[in-house]
Amino acid sequence: MTLNIACLHAHESNIAYVDGLRVPEGLSWTHYVDPGLIARMSADTSFSEEQARAHVVRQLEWMAKASADAILITCTNDIALLDEARLAVKLPVLKIDKPFFEEICRRAGTHALLFTNPATVEGTTNRLYDYAERLGYARPQIETVVLPEAFDLIMRGEKEAYRAVVQAELKRLLDADPARPVSVAQLSMADAAEQAGASRGATIGHPLRPLAGAVEALARELGGRK
Repeated sequence: MTLNIACLHAHESNIAYVDGLRVPEGLSWTHYVDPGLIARMSADTSFSEEQARAHVVRQLEWMAKASADAILITCTNDIALLDEARLAVKLPVLKIDKPFFEEICRRAGTHALLFTNPATVEGTTNRLYDYAERLGYARPQIETVVLPEAFDLIMRGEKEAYRAVVQAELKRLLDADPARPVSVAQLSMADAAEQAGASRGATIGHPLRPLAGAVEALARELGGRK
């Protein structure tokens, strides 16, 4: 059995994270990177949210027609914009934040959630609250923390500087309240989360950790269809 999952990223740095996942034999990835949407939404005030939504749909439909069995979206901005009902090609779409939401919903107390892209905060938190309500969880208590200066670094390709800024903020959050759960909302911060957590003997949540199980479940679903 051979399965191909097409992955949509907003930055090339996310490719290595996905390629590093342990996946079932026969599963392969095809990566697509589109940083232009975020850039245009930030720079062009005449570019409407409706135009952005249409762009995401066109991108996914193009990917779906390029021999994909399913799609994985790692960009929280694209996830927030996507209306699956508008997709003409019907393939399973795995959104990286869904298994991550499950992990957050299972932890009690106020949860610090770190973002670097301000444009994704509202969409991600609203999706989290909707997810909790649909599955019968209590509404998560979320304290959002945003580092917009860090996002500018990663979009310019300054990965080490980005990681250092994120790690410093994570360590500050852990020091401020060691008992409070802390997670990062974007895949681009997974390495920083692992390193900051290891230095403090703590576990910092990130979207990559629960993704492996979700990919395995998707592969079983796809295998049953073939």
